[in-house]
Amino acid sequence: MFSKLELHVLILGIDKAGKTTLLEKMKSVYLNVEGLPPDRIVPTVGLNIGRIEVANRKLVFWDLGGQLGLRSIWEKYYEEAHAVVFVIDASSPSRFEDAKSALEKVLRHEDLKGAPLLILANKQDLPDAVSSEELARYLDLKKLDERVYMFEAVSAYDGESAEWLVEVMERSKRTEMLRLRAGAMGPAVSYEAQSPVSHGASFIQTCPI
Repeated sequence: MFSKLELHVLILGIDKAGKTTLLEKMKSVYLNVEGLPPDRIVPTVGLNIGRIEVANRKLVFWDLGGQLGLRSIWEKYYEEAHAVVFVIDASSPSRFEDAKSALEKVLRHEDLKGAPLLILANKQDLPDAVSSEELARYLDLKKLDERVYMFEAVSAYDGESAEWLVEVMERSKRTEMLRLRAGAMGPAVSYEAQSPVSHGASFIQTCPI
């Protein structure tokens, strides 16, 4: 049934960005269970899977290791992904270039064409964290005008951006294509282009998807 369709979300980013910690926070927000404390979280080697339900949709998160030697496996999951969450450690400017390069490589891949993107500037609570505006300028997000994306600065994750992600995935032509491939055709969803919106520490770009 359409209501049972799972939406697959990749969580990507270079190592030590806080991807697995973010996933544990999502579990605590949406499953009402205590996630692993940060001191018990170890770097992901391979794949870490998390399942939650948001706005009556089942989300399956694929959290992939970000070490340089592990990034080659990312593309094995691109074809079946409905959306991408890319996490950046905002407190580590010395690694911004590596993170930017990894992000650009992800976005150039043909198998992720049309996939909505959520960029999280993580660890905003740390003293060395740069502002969301500064990081957005460094990443040159203007180049993403043809892709639906949201840029958000986070430290204590509250779940709001996950609801945005579900909304744009439901409207995405990519999701429709994956439904057809899986033989799980849902009701048609219309979409009207909106103007870019920015508020607080978040920047949202919406366009026909």
